[in-house]
Amino acid sequence: MRRLASTLGVLAAAATLAVAVPQSAYAANGDLILNGVVHHDPSGCFDSTRRPLFVDNRTGEYVFVFSSGGCTGRVIDVVPPNERAVSEFGTSVYVR
Repeated sequence: MRRLASTLGVLAAAATLAVAVPQSAYAANGDLILNGVVHHDPSGCFDSTRRPLFVDNRTGEYVFVFSSGGCTGRVIDVVPPNERAVSEFGTSVYVR
């Protein structure tokens, strides 16, 4: 229950940021590593066809893992800044 409340809080904060900050002027500082591929100062949606999905979030932003490609479907995991996760069913990730 505690994790669910935390995840919902993170999603609410992300939604607030999405409205308050224009996407074209904002990117996460740092690196997002997905299955060994480094994305420097990432922004937006990244798809992966490889399972499990290895996410190494070396940014200052939360990374949202989705169940479907194109950052659609359910959010199945949230990877906090400077954390790592392995998602068995993750298909795409979104970073602001």
